[in-house]
Amino acid sequence: MQTVTTTVAGLGMREFTGGSGDPLVVLHHSFGNPGWMPIHEALAEHYTVHALDLPGYGGPEGSERPDWARHPRDLALIVGQWLRAKGFGPVELVGCGFGGWVAAELATMAPEVLKQLVLVGAAGLLPEQGRIYDQFLVSHSAYVEAAFSRTESFEAIFQSNGDNPDEHPLGDDTLVVWDMNREMTTRVGWKPYMYNRRLRPLLSGVTVPAVVVWGDSDAVVPLECAHAYAEALPDARLEIVPNCGHAVDLEAPEALAALITGGNS
Repeated sequence: MQTVTTTVAGLGMREFTGGSGDPLVVLHHSFGNPGWMPIHEALAEHYTVHALDLPGYGGPEGSERPDWARHPRDLALIVGQWLRAKGFGPVELVGCGFGGWVAAELATMAPEVLKQLVLVGAAGLLPEQGRIYDQFLVSHSAYVEAAFSRTESFEAIFQSNGDNPDEHPLGDDTLVVWDMNREMTTRVGWKPYMYNRRLRPLLSGVTVPAVVVWGDSDAVVPLECAHAYAEALPDARLEIVPNCGHAVDLEAPEALAALITGGNS
């Protein structure tokens, strides 16, 4: 794995990349990308994986913030320019949570840059029955923990490696990054919170193959949104991962990789 920064629209865009084969791009949750994770490692056995920090995410070392951005569509435009600058051709795009919303917006604007769209617990659609978990009402750690069905799964990834007894259990660096990520989410996804009424009708024009993946115990984006995405996209299949929360990529990486690769992970 290596870290690469590419300048797009005057912004330095950081990615973690590794593996070999056709390009596959992964867009992270609103709490950001924890780094090169087991899901990336599993996918890197089949693809060249590009785990991109969305514009304004990743903390001081991440992708630079577009101060003008006010909607996830703005971030999707930048990601589209980044894809063209990299010269990949059509790619497989995996969007998780908030990153799924950005991926869906990009698909409606530039489907020609995609070979396959994978939405994992994607925000972006307004649920009719339930509600999307409001991260602005709770602490950073409480929101991220809510993305997991089991506390031990959350702690395995985010517990501190520090030996300082006065240090926050999650580590000061993690909290700084989460705070910067939440500030960026506030800029682009707060009002209305985590959905775009214009998105669903536009999805009917996205004819690329799509896979909609959801944890059966998702407490952040209601399962009804999975069915809404699967119904709105013309060529989509729905996959429900058992005993899993919102962050399928972090809690069940092997299961998600198998769904993306067709069971070859």
